[in-house]
Amino acid sequence: MAGLTAGQLLGPTEIRELAARLGVQPNRRLGQNFVVDAGTVTRITALAEVGPRDVVLEVGPGFGSLTLPLLDAAHRVIAVEVDPALAAQLPQTVAQRAPDLASRLVVVSADAARISSLPGEAPTALVANLPYNVAVPVVLHLLATVTSLRRALVMVQAEVADRMCAKPGSRVYGVPSAKLAWFGRARKAGSVSRGVFWPVPRVDSGLVSLVRDPPAHSGVGREAVFAVIDAAFSQRRKTLRSALAQWAGSAGAAEEVLTAAGVNPALRGEALDITAFISVAAAGERLLRAAAAVDEPP
Repeated sequence: MAGLTAGQLLGPTEIRELAARLGVQPNRRLGQNFVVDAGTVTRITALAEVGPRDVVLEVGPGFGSLTLPLLDAAHRVIAVEVDPALAAQLPQTVAQRAPDLASRLVVVSADAARISSLPGEAPTALVANLPYNVAVPVVLHLLATVTSLRRALVMVQAEVADRMCAKPGSRVYGVPSAKLAWFGRARKAGSVSRGVFWPVPRVDSGLVSLVRDPPAHSGVGREAVFAVIDAAFSQRRKTLRSALAQWAGSAGAAEEVLTAAGVNPALRGEALDITAFISVAAAGERLLRAAAAVDEPP
């Protein structure tokens, strides 16, 4: 950070005072656990590699503990907050603690999992402290919807971080890791102790970094590939021939598609990387087109 002093950042005392004044009690249903440690938010900002040209999309700013250092580092911050009381308070907090940065902030009172567009300049980086129960759906939705995002750094439950970054063959490799790989390269960027939150959660958190670098899609769409991923992991213990039977129409059809894609039908979904899933989806579409052409009347 270049301009903020330690006194301008929010600590546990300031956050509790804000909560008391607003009558805000952390909402378990919304997964509200607020970071109250200034050193942690400074570290997250540094790990996100936010610079003066970046427009940051921050999801779940809460009382603004992470918003302040992000504003200091970035060109602009678009903060999406689902709690109306917190969304209304955030501009006031920034104006009081860092008035020179207030013009850089745009607040959107909305559910990040449902937004379809954002005001102002296109965001380049996603930085978020996400509720554990919605972390993966929110990240996937934003990467699909906000195509200008080039990278992300999200804080999630440690177990969720492991799943998001898992590689094929891992015990925890599954739908989240495979779908994130469609958008880019995910890796673990660090851990965060439960002690820096208020209220203190029952588990530690992890930081996940993602750089948008999608694999070659071979002309097949995201929805088609994601349908294959969902089917492959719907019955983890079954071979792909069996797991994809409903998706393909029958076990025999699934085997035909897999063979055409160069994938062993006896493998399980956990063995396939995103490139293989793309190949299966593309082979399925090719065989469907060929079947339709045969069925067309002369």
